[in-house]
Amino acid sequence: MAEVIRMPLLSDTMTEGVIAEWHKKVGDTVKSDDVLAEVETDKATMEVIGYADGTLLYIGVEKGKAAKVNDIIAIVGKPGEDYKSLLDGGNGASAAPAAAAPAAAPAAEPAPAAAPVDNGALEQALKDATVIRMPLLSDTMTEGKIVAWNKKVGDTVKSDDVLAEVETDKATMEVIGYADGTLLYIGVPEGEAAKVNGIIAIVGKKDANIEAILSAEKAGGAAPKAGASAPAAAAPAAQQAAAPAASGSDDDGRVKASPLARRIAADKGIDIRQVQGSGDGGRIVKKDVDSFVPSKAAPAPSAAPAAAAPQVAAFAPAGQEGFTDTPVSQMRKVIARRLGESKFSAPHFYLTMEINMNKAMEAREAINKVSPAKVSFNDMVIKACAMALRLHPDVNSSWMGDYIRHNHHIHIGSAVAVDEGLIVPVIRFADQKSFSQIAAEAKELATKAKNKKLQPQEFTGNTFTVSNLGMMGIEQFTAIINPPDSAILAVGGIKETVVVENGEFKVANIMKVTMSCDHRTIDGAVGSRFLVTLKGFLENPVTMFV
Repeated sequence: MAEVIRMPLLSDTMTEGVIAEWHKKVGDTVKSDDVLAEVETDKATMEVIGYADGTLLYIGVEKGKAAKVNDIIAIVGKPGEDYKSLLDGGNGASAAPAAAAPAAAPAAEPAPAAAPVDNGALEQALKDATVIRMPLLSDTMTEGKIVAWNKKVGDTVKSDDVLAEVETDKATMEVIGYADGTLLYIGVPEGEAAKVNGIIAIVGKKDANIEAILSAEKAGGAAPKAGASAPAAAAPAAQQAAAPAASGSDDDGRVKASPLARRIAADKGIDIRQVQGSGDGGRIVKKDVDSFVPSKAAPAPSAAPAAAAPQVAAFAPAGQEGFTDTPVSQMRKVIARRLGESKFSAPHFYLTMEINMNKAMEAREAINKVSPAKVSFNDMVIKACAMALRLHPDVNSSWMGDYIRHNHHIHIGSAVAVDEGLIVPVIRFADQKSFSQIAAEAKELATKAKNKKLQPQEFTGNTFTVSNLGMMGIEQFTAIINPPDSAILAVGGIKETVVVENGEFKVANIMKVTMSCDHRTIDGAVGSRFLVTLKGFLENPVTMFV
């Protein structure tokens, strides 16, 4: 069966995307992990992956033209397969408000079984209802897990309502339906996952024929998770979720607020949890944030210590065996897949160098006397790497299979440990930023990462990565390359070491760094020259100001 490829929701404010480039043409064979196109959104240019094997049968949007979220942009199937019936259904769907976002709450009624497709009924149904699909919320996402539904079947929804929260491999993000009407159907219960582009809900008129939509979707094979048994399984999840919601506030940390209200609160440094909402069901809207006056007694939340308490493992009594099975999170799944692919597909080799940090320590102390943001040694390493990449563009590259891409911009990823694993926020154009700018941005991104608030444009696009375990007392380690980079720098701690200088014993503050290189793009001499330049910058930081 042919697979429909739709314009994904690539940012929380995106309503349409412009096709910047097609990497395939009609008739080409494509694999499920092939990049079909590059799409320019309101935030960044990102890659679109089809997640389908077959032949590219149809391209619906020319290069340079825009398509609304959820519009059909391509179809992949068997050579010669008739796909026109999918276009008839797809055009009707895209006439409704664009909806690439997950939706709503568990249904209490069984999903209709697949039936022969009635094109007339389908066309009318697509006029009366909007299909909500699992959006592509990160460049590595293949499926999303429904963490919570903010609506239930039968509820009235507005186009800017947050319907659900979805856990991806990078963060937990809000999903907006971009459709007005009644929530008619939910296909994925809380705690379960849906593949990208799978139907998770339908919003529309109360009398809309959702059976026709679901039957057509099943016949077309485009929605893996919109199966008949999903709503029935969702009901118990809804009942469990209803109890904490009914208690009033957010026992699980969720706050009902519009995306605009959240952004304004973040810009003003307001804790959104302290704002009283005046919208439907206590939802916080823009005017609530604008009129908010902080309370002097506010900074006394006692929930944090309680939440942190259950960190201690529950060991079995002496003489008894036991274990706990923990479901793998979306983030851990992708860490396992991506780094496994990197380790076993990219031929790694490693270069280690010792760097005398005496002058860097003196420079940091002087910088922090005047810097508006506290500069760390990691910030200095990021800046030094960016400056060195300017001089060694072969390191600032990516292996693309048939060609090597030399990036003309320098975006440094800095690995951050979070509870579920690690994520790599990206400092864009790091070579053009000062120490204080890098420090402020790195701190903000790290905070967002730990609170699972990073947006896709903040954790994609890296051209080089830094991983620092020095603050944990690690002297030296090797790291796995973070695709699509060609190299990653593992930074150890600074340690007082006796060295010989001009025939005399002296104490120096030595930091060991190890660069993992992809031998397909970087040779030993190229990597070595990069490290020599990096060493020069860190051992004499004043050269980074020139």
